[in-house]
Amino acid sequence: MTPSAVRPPAATSTPVDVTPVDGRPRGRGVAAVLLAAGAALTPWLVVLGTTLPATTTVRHWPLAWVGLDALEALGLLTTGALLLLDDPRARQAAAATGTLLLADAWFDVTTAAAGSEFAVALAMAVCAELPLAVACARIAMRCDDAYPEMCRSRASSD
Repeated sequence: MTPSAVRPPAATSTPVDVTPVDGRPRGRGVAAVLLAAGAALTPWLVVLGTTLPATTTVRHWPLAWVGLDALEALGLLTTGALLLLDDPRARQAAAATGTLLLADAWFDVTTAAAGSEFAVALAMAVCAELPLAVACARIAMRCDDAYPEMCRSRASSD
């Protein structure tokens, strides 16, 4: 199958009305739940900060790290493949992959032992994980023909 055979249809310039039948804007309920959940996490951060032990033993430590790195590899491969196909879903894949890379950099650095382990974790974060996360963020936020409404809203906010 050729790449052009699997490309999504080109976006039309005709606006599509997505207002629900009841006239209310979509996503208000979901937005309210997300805002409430974010606000509820604030006191939970204080609880965690004051009650978590300084050290702990983790049974599946290697599995956790291998799983995270496997998801990053899958995300990078998926994003790259979708970009080659000019598939607009590359933006969603890039957003998820960039988030994973940021989490990996954070936990690599904050869980590393002092000394050479910390130096390696910091070097990996600065030289690999964070630059890849920035590249993914740029892909996720770019304007293109598939989503012209994002380009218009960005241009009007400048």
